Amino acid sequence: MSATDDNPGQADIAISQGDNRYAISVDGVQAGLTAYVDHGDQRIFYHTEIGEEFGGRGLASRLIPAALTDTRDRGKRVVPVCPFVAAYVKKHHDFDDILDPVTPEIMKVLDAALN
Repeated sequence: MSATDDNPGQADIAISQGDNRYAISVDGVQAGLTAYVDHGDQRIFYHTEIGEEFGGRGLASRLIPAALTDTRDRGKRVVPVCPFVAAYVKKHHDFDDILDPVTPEIMKVLDAALN
């Protein structure tokens, strides 16, 4: 998946396959990412970051919906552990139909996957 704009300096949203993250790049330079762990039909988003030099451009607000749309397209549900993702889905209700709550079981799965 990739989305580009015709304007120079605009963000190119690209999915990094195989390394459990979605990345956003600006002019070919990775500007940020959102990372996840898959658990059955759930995709647990646990971390999002945008590089300091790319801050203030609304890149996370472009990256997160692209990641969530791809997650939906793959038939998976979203568990928003990451504060950025949680804030996005709280404000935008486009993904309410695929949201699952953060539970103690999810946190154990995430802990086991990351340690």
